[in-house]
Amino acid sequence: MVVLFAPGTLPGEAAMPRRAAETRSPCAVHHPSDERVAWHCRRLQRGETLETLFGRRWVDVARFNRIDRRHAQPGREIKIPIRLDDVAEFTPLPGRYPAGEQDQQLIVVDLTEQFIGAYEYGLLRLSFPIASGEPENETPVGDYRITAAHRTHRSCLYTIESTPVPYPMRYALRFYVNAQGVSYWIHGRDLPGYPASHGCIGLADEQMQRQYYGVPPTPVLEDAKRLYEWVIGDRADSGTLLPLSNGPRVVILGSLAKRGDAGASMP
Repeated sequence: MVVLFAPGTLPGEAAMPRRAAETRSPCAVHHPSDERVAWHCRRLQRGETLETLFGRRWVDVARFNRIDRRHAQPGREIKIPIRLDDVAEFTPLPGRYPAGEQDQQLIVVDLTEQFIGAYEYGLLRLSFPIASGEPENETPVGDYRITAAHRTHRSCLYTIESTPVPYPMRYALRFYVNAQGVSYWIHGRDLPGYPASHGCIGLADEQMQRQYYGVPPTPVLEDAKRLYEWVIGDRADSGTLLPLSNGPRVVILGSLAKRGDAGASMP
C-alpha cells in the first residue's frame, strides 16, 4: 500500500550529475516496490536529518528513497516508511535471478526500480540504489559486459559545478561505448533520489562528496567502491585504467517510470 499525503582518459563520457540545487522530490518518483511499503511524504524541517529521524536505521530509509545524506536536507521531501521494519536492508531486487545461474558474476540494473544488483551464479550478493540517465539521456537497455575499470577516473567532459575541477567518477566500470565513441560507466557520484545523469549509472560515494563538497562529515555510503571491489577481485589495481578481457556481464532492463506509472521492471 502507498499512503500519500503530498504530492578521463577515454573518448567521451555520458554521465554527469545535475547541480544539487536542481531538486525534485523523491516522493514524485514511483517504483513498483513502493507498493510493498506503507509510507507518507514529508518535508524535512530545520535540524532534521536522516540520522536524527531514524537513528541507525537511516541507511535503510536512504536506500528506499534512492538518496544520500547531502540531498536529504531541510526543505526536501522524502518518503517516510510507516514501519521501519518494512525497509530493513531494503532492496527491490530478487534474491535469485535464474537467467544468471551460469554466470560467475552478473550485474543486473533495473532502471524502473533504480537499483543495481551483483549476482553470483544467480544469487544476489550486493545491491545498491542508483541514479541512472535522466529522461532526456536515458541509460541504454540491453546486454553488455564490463570492459574496463578505473578506480581514479575523472570526466574529460564535465567539471564540478562552478569550478574548473574535472568531475570525479571514482570506482568506474565501463560497460558500453557507443558508435560516437561515448563511454558509459558505472561509477561513484551523489544520489539525489531520481534519475539525474547523462546516461551513466551512478552509485553513492560519500567519501568523494566529503572531499569535494564538504558533506557528510563522516562518510558511510561506499556503494561504488564495494561494487568495484567485487568486480576487480584479486586483480592488481594501480589506479590506472585497467582493461578487462572477460569482465562480468551487465544486463540493463526496465524503463524510467513516469509520474503515476510503475513502468516495466524485473519479474
